[in-house]
This record gives sequence, structure tokens and C-alpha cells, in this order.
Amino acid sequence: MAMKRSIPILLSLNAGYVDTAGFLALHGLFAAHVTGNFVTLGMALVSGTSGIWVKILALPVFCVVVFYSRLLASSMPKLGLPVMRTLLSLKVALLIAAAVMAITIGKDHHGDETAVIITGLLLVSAMALQNTISRIYTNPVPATILTGPLTQMMIDVADLVRGVSLTERAVAKARISTIATNVVSFAIGCGISALLFSRVGMWCFLIPPILAFIPTMMGETK
Repeated sequence: MAMKRSIPILLSLNAGYVDTAGFLALHGLFAAHVTGNFVTLGMALVSGTSGIWVKILALPVFCVVVFYSRLLASSMPKLGLPVMRTLLSLKVALLIAAAVMAITIGKDHHGDETAVIITGLLLVSAMALQNTISRIYTNPVPATILTGPLTQMMIDVADLVRGVSLTERAVAKARISTIATNVVSFAIGCGISALLFSRVGMWCFLIPPILAFIPTMMGETK
């Protein structure tokens, strides 16, 4: 199955936004690029800063959500439910819950550690759902982790320079265009998130569920 081209762009935009907001607001948590938490976990352990538990829990929670999302997705057709729209709706619900928790933390000012952990894991769960959606719908460019796609893009550029067949050339050009668009979308999401966090603090978490809701209204989310 393939998804409408505008959907991966929105997913990348949202992933960049959530990753930046989580990093700035939740003790350096990477909600989308979960393996990046190993780096910040090491830093937290050495420096004694907060956010150790949310970073430890991020990877197993991400894996569990992907596992059960896949099982849920495979059972939906038997129940007559649209797979993509249902998963996207669950993602919206998780992001709404995370926004409510984040705003509560902001009003609390000191930020209860348990509330930070819950907020962070809700965001991680939402991004795990997003990754599952990308894989199920054969999106050729992951909407959260961009290191691999960037590597592929440069390999494709090198192949175009060295010369390949017309068929391979067409495939490479299409892939380069897709990767470049997603990278730009991710970067824009990061920038908007950082700007809004600096202006409105935890209220910036109201944006991700809105961005996540848009694809649920698109006609091809079946």
C-alpha cells in the first residue's frame, strides 16, 4: 500500500516539531529519534541531570507500541475498520493527552518528574504509531529518522554523477526528491517548534495533535 505524497510531508513536519519540543521541554528527550536518547542518557548519568527514567523507558515503550500497533493494524480489516485512519486517530489521541500533560507541567512550574515521564512516553508512543504507519504504507522515506535516507540520497546523487541506466536514473531522481522534501519538512518542524517553545512554553504542544489530525481527513487514509 502507498500513501498520498502530502501525508509523509506532514508526518515529517510533525516528527521534527515533536522531537524538538520534547528535547527542549522534557530534559532532552528525543520522542521521534528514540535511539538518540542513548546519547542524552549517558550525558544525564554523568552530569546527574534530570530525565534519566524517561530516556531509559523510551526505547522499550517505542518497541512495544510498534509491536501492538502492527497486531492491531492486521486485525482492523476483519473488523471493517480503515487501518490508516484508525492508527492516525490513535496518534492524535496520544498527542492530545501529551499536550494536556505538558500544559499541566507548565502550570506547575517545577515540573513533577512523574508527569514528565508520562508526557514523554505519550509522545514516544505517538511517534511509534507514526513509524508503524510509514512502514505499513510502504513509505520509502521514514518520517522520523533521516540519517539513513540522507545516506541513500547521497548514494543516489553519486549514481547520477557516475551514470546509470535511464530506469535507474528515474528511480534515483524520484527518491532524491522525496527524501529532500521530507528532510526540509522535518527541519521546518524543528524550527517552528523551537520558536514557539521560546514564546509560549509548554503550550507549544497544542500544535502536534492539530498537525496529526489533518491526515485523518484526507481521502486516501483508508
